Amino acid sequence: MLITVSIADQRLRLLDEEGALLAEYAVSTALNGAGEIKDSGCTPRGRHVVRAKVGDGQPLGAVFIGRRPTGETWSPQLAAQFPERDWILTRILWLSGCEIGVNRLGNCDTMQRYTYIHGTPDTEPMGVPLSHGCIRMRNADVLDLFERVPVGTPVIIKDSL
Repeated sequence: MLITVSIADQRLRLLDEEGALLAEYAVSTALNGAGEIKDSGCTPRGRHVVRAKVGDGQPLGAVFIGRRPTGETWSPQLAAQFPERDWILTRILWLSGCEIGVNRLGNCDTMQRYTYIHGTPDTEPMGVPLSHGCIRMRNADVLDLFERVPVGTPVIIKDSL
């Protein structure tokens, strides 16, 4: 399997070993655009892998802070109570870069930047770059993707198809 993310199209595609399309989802990448430097708020490009999967068994809309479930489930009331939170919901696919000096090690390490594919409130728009660097998905979509891919799945993030 292979995950591809097109920043220009704001789409994530799941492909099988022969390159056939298995699923396609709208996503939201970084408001600051593409980039690999730590603290840039950009979505890192290049070859990555799913290094860890977090949240198996949690309910749809489960809230995570520091990759740990808080015991909360997202709701408009919770959002009003914590308006400054960058909501990480449902599941996390934690990415690790594969290209030394591009997205691995030093000041550009994707994993050390805590770059994820994760769920976000369904009130947030998809197809529009708005994240702080992660790849946001609808909760039902990230749950579907999470269940389909194992740890070690390659992920290619590029500017366009």
